[in-house]
Amino acid sequence: MIKVKDIVQRFEQFAPPAWAEKGDPIGLQLGSLEQEVHKVMVTLDVRPEVVAEAIAEDVDFIFAHHPAMFKPITKFDLSVPQNQMYAKLIKHDITVYGAHTNLDNANGGMNDWLAELLQIEHTKPLMPLRYPDYYKLAVYVPVKAEDHVRQALNAAGAGCIGEYTGCAYTAPGTGYFVPGKDAQPTIGNINEATAVSEVKVEVVVAARDKNKVLQAMYASHPYEEPVFDLYRLENFGTPYGMGRIGTLAEATTVTEYAKFCKNVLGVDHVRLVTSDPGRLVRTVAVLGGSGSRFYPQALRQGADVYVTADVTYHTGHDIIASGLSVIDPGHHFEAICKSHLQSMFEQWSDENDWQIQVVSSKINTDPFSFI
Repeated sequence: MIKVKDIVQRFEQFAPPAWAEKGDPIGLQLGSLEQEVHKVMVTLDVRPEVVAEAIAEDVDFIFAHHPAMFKPITKFDLSVPQNQMYAKLIKHDITVYGAHTNLDNANGGMNDWLAELLQIEHTKPLMPLRYPDYYKLAVYVPVKAEDHVRQALNAAGAGCIGEYTGCAYTAPGTGYFVPGKDAQPTIGNINEATAVSEVKVEVVVAARDKNKVLQAMYASHPYEEPVFDLYRLENFGTPYGMGRIGTLAEATTVTEYAKFCKNVLGVDHVRLVTSDPGRLVRTVAVLGGSGSRFYPQALRQGADVYVTADVTYHTGHDIIASGLSVIDPGHHFEAICKSHLQSMFEQWSDENDWQIQVVSSKINTDPFSFI
């Protein structure tokens, strides 16, 4: 039977937790990673009405873009609606997981979905590129144990480079040592200088796998005291970054592009911040969620229009003074994630024979309406 931890493990290969912004409370929100899963519900927000929907749908696992708990609970007072919601989740054995800015930063994630919908082509990250944390492990192994140790390291997750697995580099050499009186050497004798034909095995290790790989090294290595080097790599792995910027296939005006955004995003209105609604738009930046504070980055990268949410009054004045135009469709425009997440989990279910049902919440959690 598939468990929450199996689904989470596959998702975190796509959008590692380390890619989340500092302080973002992603990950397990409530429940257990050991929970068995028959039915998953994907949602933008975890709100009381969404939980009621999940209970009615007999859901085991809620996967949300916005974490259910941005702030810790100090008193579990059940007169508070949010606490009532948590109690219902526990009562009905529903586990909740949140993937927020790690999904925003992921290649092929939230901001790529938005860019595709908004017809932004030839995209690159809006914010400066970052690289995942990787290490290089070099361990010295007697020749006869090389295959065993190398295979154990690979099985623990080491040696993955792009679409390749089982990657390693080896080089022969000679190891010298003198076992002390309390040693229990695999090779050599107490207080005698020993020379052993060894192989240096080098593998790359993702930070998330470091502890597991080191445990595999110790468990598989024949020496009482394995000798190894472990050091951090820079600018290695697939880069990632927040937001996207690219170009439109055909230029249009600020006003016409704002109307287009309103239509394809399915929102009741957009707020337009501009001093020149007739200006031609060729380069567009987008950042899901509250991205108005990053407008200088869009400006530096040459954007004509920046699509993001939650622009405040004074920031709007600053944007107009800068000459940039901003289209604000409201934070809820990230709800497009639901269909993409559903498709992604269904694909993984087929590939891994999870035999789970994946549904998308039908509740509109936008707190704003307009009259």
